[in-house]
Amino acid sequence: MKISEVIKKKGGGVVTIPPSATIADMVGFLDEHRIGAVIVSEDDGATVAGIASERDIVRALHERGVDVLQDTVQTIMTREVWTCAPKDELESIAVQMTEHRVRHLPVVEDDKLVAIVSIGDVVKHRLDELQDERNDLVQYMHG
Repeated sequence: MKISEVIKKKGGGVVTIPPSATIADMVGFLDEHRIGAVIVSEDDGATVAGIASERDIVRALHERGVDVLQDTVQTIMTREVWTCAPKDELESIAVQMTEHRVRHLPVVEDDKLVAIVSIGDVVKHRLDELQDERNDLVQYMHG
């Protein structure tokens, strides 16, 4: 199973936030789009500067207090971003996410951001596959 199949089911739209946005703006942005992480980009996703998540916000709040909300997203974003490609196998992506302890992977094709997949997307797709296999076996047994 390829990542491109996951993208087909969930859609490929990606939202980004500039590194100069405040963390308070990011909180509102995450809530508005009902997402847990956002790609940080200067140019609406043409390049990936980093990724920032709810966890990054919580960590910053714990370490520095509520004044951190006026800091910029670039102060909390992860700069080393692991990515994948639409042609990558779902199983290898699950391993990569586990090994690198990340929950979101930008999907990049021809150096362009095309989607983002979460560990939830990967798990949901795998559960759907298992359900399909179960249904096939039941049908075969009752054939």
